[in-house]
Amino acid sequence: MTDLQAARIQTVRDHMALECVGDWDGVIATFQHPRYEMYGNGAVFDGEAAVRRYFELSRTPFPDQANEIIAIAASGNVVLVEFWLTGTHLGPLRLGNKTIEPTGRSFRVRLAATFEFAEGSDKIICERPYYDQNSVLRALELI
Repeated sequence: MTDLQAARIQTVRDHMALECVGDWDGVIATFQHPRYEMYGNGAVFDGEAAVRRYFELSRTPFPDQANEIIAIAASGNVVLVEFWLTGTHLGPLRLGNKTIEPTGRSFRVRLAATFEFAEGSDKIICERPYYDQNSVLRALELI
């Protein structure tokens, strides 16, 4: 593993740990350009304001949302991560025009994500989580 690959893996570890504690300024600092592309529902959050909005939208229903890394590896300009996503439904969850009031139920689902880096940089230019949105809803017994 090269020094740059090791630095990129550490950036991703830091990024994910900062998400767990809600340090959004710290998370933003791991990016060269903040961008999330959600490969579950197709949403794209591009730029700092949009990414901060994503944090608000995802943490309102699940304020304790966290992740536990299962495996992590670097290849080219990408870091690949497999992880458990966890959380408790403690706030209103909006699904289209419907709002589901808090159930107090918890979820734990397995996901994967890629983190893309600019050539020669240890700053993230895009995070792409890969998931089935319904897996969280099934875990919460909402479908």
